[in-house]
Order: sequence, then structure tokens, then C-alpha cells
Amino acid sequence: MSLLSIDTAGRLQNKANLMDELGKIRRVTEKNLPVDEVLLVLDAVTGQNGMAQAKVFAEAIGITGVVLSKLDGSAKGGIVVSVQQELGVPVKLVGLGEGPDDLAPFDPEGFVDGILA
Repeated sequence: MSLLSIDTAGRLQNKANLMDELGKIRRVTEKNLPVDEVLLVLDAVTGQNGMAQAKVFAEAIGITGVVLSKLDGSAKGGIVVSVQQELGVPVKLVGLGEGPDDLAPFDPEGFVDGILA
């Protein structure tokens, strides 16, 4: 299994050149290896900017799922519902802390319970 991680600092989705470069990276990568998964990491504290980010990234490189980070604090992560409905991609993982071992599979029932609690 191969993994490529690209950090765009989130707020840079309005930079057309960056989005063009990400698209180019995907195209070049696919010439050598199949790309099976493209996950977009969104902060749970991100509001409507998260939806704008998701749309632009999905357009530029196509995404197959979302990782919702910073769900361990007071954030509810409600933007995920919009992202799922608008883009039709599932939430795959949630970040419940700051370490790599703090990523967990997304539990839809637990997520809904957390929002309603």
C-alpha cells in the first residue's frame, strides 16, 4: 500500500494555482499507481468554509471520503452532514485527539447521539 499526504493549510482552496497543482499531482500519480482513496480532512470546528473547501477540493482532485478532525472538543461537526449530502461522500474517520492513534472509524449513530446530546 502506498500513501501520499498533502497538506494545503486548508484555507488555500481559493488559490487556483494550488488546485491546478493538486490535480496535476493526481494525474501524474495515476500514471504509475492506481488512486483508490482521496480523503479530505476537515476540522470539526470549520463552519461553512468547510463546505466551500470540500466543493473546491472535490472539483480539483475528486474525493472519496472525509476525515473529520478535532471532534474531541466542543465541536459538533455538523458541516459533515452538508458535505455528505452535497458531495455524496462518506465520513470515513474522525480525529478524537492529536496523535495518529487518535483516529477512529466514523460511527454514525454515535455522531448523531453527540449532536443531539
